[in-house]
Amino acid sequence: NTFSGANSTPILAVPLFILGGVIMSEGGISKRLFNFFAYFMGHFPGGIPCTVIVTCLFYGAISGSGPATTAAVGSMTIPFMVALGYDRQWSAGVVAVAGGLGVVIPPSIPFVLYSLATGVSTGNLFLAGVLPGILIGVFMMVWAVIYCVRKGEDKAKIHAKMGELKSMGLGRLFIDSFPALLCPIIILGGIYTGMFTPTEAACISVFYAILVSLFVYKSIKVKDLIPMLASSVKTYGGLAFVLAFATAFGRVLSLTRATKIIEDFIVTNFSTAWSALTVLVIIFLLLGMVMDTGPAIVILSPVLLPAVQALGVNEVHFGVILVCCLSIGLATPPFGLDLFVAGN
Repeated sequence: NTFSGANSTPILAVPLFILGGVIMSEGGISKRLFNFFAYFMGHFPGGIPCTVIVTCLFYGAISGSGPATTAAVGSMTIPFMVALGYDRQWSAGVVAVAGGLGVVIPPSIPFVLYSLATGVSTGNLFLAGVLPGILIGVFMMVWAVIYCVRKGEDKAKIHAKMGELKSMGLGRLFIDSFPALLCPIIILGGIYTGMFTPTEAACISVFYAILVSLFVYKSIKVKDLIPMLASSVKTYGGLAFVLAFATAFGRVLSLTRATKIIEDFIVTNFSTAWSALTVLVIIFLLLGMVMDTGPAIVILSPVLLPAVQALGVNEVHFGVILVCCLSIGLATPPFGLDLFVAGN
């Protein structure tokens, strides 16, 4: 069972999305996205933080990873925001929380893990994550505007920086940003139109990132790919063991009837779906504070999904709730992986 858990074609999507995110981070794609959105939003109150959040939304649709989104966008935008007079801790906090959108906006590595653990359609999970991710981003932008209006901004520095950006002209800026903007359209459009599977989309994202970074932006060289491959393997290595043993773990749960016991407990003590989900949301939020997203999904989803389905909860709906709650843990102490990434 452990071997069969690792010997799976859909599981390839995880390391490939990780590799694609690493290449795009080093290839300067996040910088192009930020410049394009800043051209339109930078002059408004709170426009720079809002631009950071929108950039995280789009980059999340490329990398599929919260830490990767935080690292790629934060390494450029946090020093930029500090130079414009924004508080350093607040700037890092905005990027850390917005980086968590990378696991909600499709394609999402946690959605792939949930699909592997439960058998739910990855494409349906990706589609279901679009609206929650956008809503979270909108509420974050509302708060950023309120904060900036209350605390004030250094308008002189902001207008000077935006003036430099405007001097490029919209046409030149659009041409420079077009390959970066096209990436999520290719990946998500191909999945939703049925042209390729999520696993194939992950492979396409890697080759697209290599082509754009090597030949369009010329921001990396062929020799730089080896360290990127090594970095991706290190990131995926520990998670691969978790995924492999998750299959054996699920088999043990089935043999010991543990899922049935938990299902009976939840159905007996909760008469409605909303009451059970309310308690589970609190549990997920607490677990997200001390557990990484991947292992938490692999362990929890096979155990809890049959129970909530017995109360009438859709399996895709439950997956989105689980991932959204755990994504908050990426920016919540004491674990808060995105906090460590943004801090560094």
